Amino acid sequence: MKKPLLVLTALSLSLSSALAPLPVSAAFPAAVNGQELPSLAPMLERVTPAVVSIAVEGKQVERSRIPEQFQFFFGPDFPTEQVRERPFRGLGSGVIINADKGYIVTNYHVIKGADSIRIQLHDGREADAELMGGDEMSDIALLKVSDVKDLTEIKIADSDQLRVGDFSVAIGNPFGLGQTVTSGIVSALGRSGLNIENFENFIQTDAAINSGNSGGALVNLNGELIGINTAILGPSGGNVGIGFAIPSNMMKNLTDQILEFGEVKRGMLGVQGGEITSELADALGYHSSKGAFVSQVVEDSAADKAGIKAGDIIVSLNGKKIETFSELRAKIATLGAGKEIKLGVIRDGKDKEFKVTLGESQQTKAKADKMHEGLAGAELANTSSSDRIAGVKVVEVADNSPAARYQLKKDDIIIGVNRQRVKNLADFRTIVEKQTGVLALNIQRGERTIYLVIR
Repeated sequence: MKKPLLVLTALSLSLSSALAPLPVSAAFPAAVNGQELPSLAPMLERVTPAVVSIAVEGKQVERSRIPEQFQFFFGPDFPTEQVRERPFRGLGSGVIINADKGYIVTNYHVIKGADSIRIQLHDGREADAELMGGDEMSDIALLKVSDVKDLTEIKIADSDQLRVGDFSVAIGNPFGLGQTVTSGIVSALGRSGLNIENFENFIQTDAAINSGNSGGALVNLNGELIGINTAILGPSGGNVGIGFAIPSNMMKNLTDQILEFGEVKRGMLGVQGGEITSELADALGYHSSKGAFVSQVVEDSAADKAGIKAGDIIVSLNGKKIETFSELRAKIATLGAGKEIKLGVIRDGKDKEFKVTLGESQQTKAKADKMHEGLAGAELANTSSSDRIAGVKVVEVADNSPAARYQLKKDDIIIGVNRQRVKNLADFRTIVEKQTGVLALNIQRGERTIYLVIR
């Protein structure tokens, strides 16, 4: 039996596909006593101008192993792999969330690796777009278009107010056909465990979503944005009525941080735990399966400082119900570091409330472009336990970027800046942002320690 396939719904034009239209017949109901039939058209006339098509171009790096016999003939210094660049083109969708400033939200996977991003408006006008920032772990990116007049923005709904059964309408650019509208209902809320993103709290809908819909709008019957269409579940990559969208509240938290900091400063609570099984509920004397069970509290974390304890069940965040640990994890991760939140907790059968100031996640990645111009093109992250040293790891260096020209390399670990020890991104950011001139980076590269001067 074939397993269903999870598909991110950006359309790559480097793959060829034959799309043959199928004949469809349908009987439409007749008007009764001259009354007009219900229609989504008035709402869509207001909303569709806020949804754009996105076309990207870039280069993909392909690596292939060189046969070992070449090393035998040419010696150990002969390269072990061959690197090629292959051009790619892709299509997706986006949503205008601020008409005055030209801000457009889309999925990160739509624009990942793109050298050029071009948008097409509902009325056919086209413009180049600039990437303001993005978060790959949550699959959200923010674009900006300049000098484009008469844009239409979408109103953003409170996605926490959604209920299963609410009507939903998907708007996007499937298969590059042009703007297309489909409708359905909210099939489920808080979907996770799909291995699409690191932080999952999806809206599930049966409104048809297909390749090219990524980054498009999922709206309610008022024409308000409730989600960003992201992925589908299908046996062969086609639509079978199971689509997933990132909730609008989650999207707004992320884009607000990108606008304020140029990156996502992910919040960290500092708890480990899981879902509440029937066995666990029986053991705790808890008469529900809803909530996030805390099995461990990280010492000196935000949760520890606030008084959260192992064995607690977190049932609400800022007054809104939490039904699973995955939901709690996703919502905390998209709130910014330093945010004060209120957690509703059940402890020993009694309701309690805690105020918590979130710390900064050690999983945070950051683009170095806004820290220092000589670091532009580098993506940084905190080291993990497997790196065996505390510091800032270089996880990506764009070809021909300033960082590449200064010889910064992927997997370098920055352990010092200008003779000051660096243990994490927060340290690095604090030191670098105070410097206006030369940076002397102390770097661990494999077994060697080197210095790089960045101007």
